[in-house]
Amino acid sequence: MENLQNTPKTLHIVMFPWLAMGHLIPFFHLSKILAEKGHKISYISTPRNLSRIPKIPPKLTHNIKLVSLPFPNVETLPEHAESSMDIPHQKAQFLKIAFDLLESPLVIFLESTTPKPDWIIFDYASHWLPSVASKLGVSTGYFSLFTAATQAFLGPPSQLLNDKVKQRSTVEDFCRVPEWVPPDSNIVYRPHEIMKYSEGAVGNESGVSDTVRFLSSIDGCDLVLFRTSVEFEPLWFQLVCELYQKPVIPVGVLPPSLENHELDDYGNCDVEIGELTRWLDEQQVNSVVFVALGSEAVLSDAELTELALGLERSGLPFFWVIRKSITDSIQTLPNGFLSRVKGRGIVYAGWVPQVRILSHFAIGGFLTHCGWNSVIEGLAFGRVLICFPVMNDQGLNSRLLSGKKLGVEIPRIETDGSFTSEAVAESIIVAMVSEEGEVLRANAREMKRVFGDMSKNDNYIDACIRHLVEMRKP
Repeated sequence: MENLQNTPKTLHIVMFPWLAMGHLIPFFHLSKILAEKGHKISYISTPRNLSRIPKIPPKLTHNIKLVSLPFPNVETLPEHAESSMDIPHQKAQFLKIAFDLLESPLVIFLESTTPKPDWIIFDYASHWLPSVASKLGVSTGYFSLFTAATQAFLGPPSQLLNDKVKQRSTVEDFCRVPEWVPPDSNIVYRPHEIMKYSEGAVGNESGVSDTVRFLSSIDGCDLVLFRTSVEFEPLWFQLVCELYQKPVIPVGVLPPSLENHELDDYGNCDVEIGELTRWLDEQQVNSVVFVALGSEAVLSDAELTELALGLERSGLPFFWVIRKSITDSIQTLPNGFLSRVKGRGIVYAGWVPQVRILSHFAIGGFLTHCGWNSVIEGLAFGRVLICFPVMNDQGLNSRLLSGKKLGVEIPRIETDGSFTSEAVAESIIVAMVSEEGEVLRANAREMKRVFGDMSKNDNYIDACIRHLVEMRKP
């Protein structure tokens, strides 16, 4: 093993995230943290996505370089669509075609940039990157933005990539506990979640399934980085270490910081923070439900109606962010809803600084789609969760969280995903005010020690850097 005293302490790290805001932002967050430790970062994406991420803090401009790769022309994608938030879920495979076409310009950059990169930290979609980097003599790290529980459910890469092993292919396969997971696990998909996911994979136009992308990325990399905390999911983290048979390094949860919070720029929030919080300032401590379902979740008119009526039935104050235009939002809400909840509920159509809202003393609960980014932000402030998973890994996250009694999942019909306003209202009441929900609220408050501890996360980062220095190719 190389003597660390003779190893250059400054690393050149290339960051290459998948084209989704839920991936671009955490990759940028980690880039900033590594840059603050003195390392050089080349953060690579396409023009429109680079314009959407937060501005580089002035003190880090010498350590972070944004590298823009032209977005490939794919006729089946809408004009100016460069991320998953720009397209319907059904066109996800075409975005992956465009992403795979970034391989050639990325190779040109890697071959020409100086100094030579020590590491490429990459995402699940670029299954081709480990072999490319190996030819260039560059170390690779797969950065998982998913819980260890979710990745464990996916399975052992080397085994499942074997053509002789029967692959999971039916809805039922994904709704049962896999053989490599403890049989008492509650972390499985619901039938409607698999059907929703399959909408974005119909035809497999990119030629490579998401499962193969995940497994190949993990199998081909030199090490795996996890955005998680061992304290939060110790058994699941131990399991992925056993399944992967290679170094697996936690980087911590990368908790949000209010002192210099990057997400306040994100989304071009067009109102002053004071305007958004003035109503909250008038509410009682821990009394308000914050409702936000991420950048990609699309609800049908029927789902939007039931969710709205559920918020109304709960009788509790709420702050609901709908990421559509104000006109569309008003048209799809139930007749008379806004007038009936006036004064008790706020409906805002657009982007808001989510972390600042969650940090407000009036927020007690978070009705969330259970994207891992949002879960981290909610638990960092000890907010009890009302889980409403919509797509991708969110259902598995919801089961993990409800199993740990950090929130309650809104009941849905397993076959078609339908739900009622009564179920929404009852879930909110349990989480926010009922006696039976006190254990949920107490557990969520306790999670501030894990998800909001900057010092603990800094220790994770320092340990991660030591591994990167030690394991880089000469």
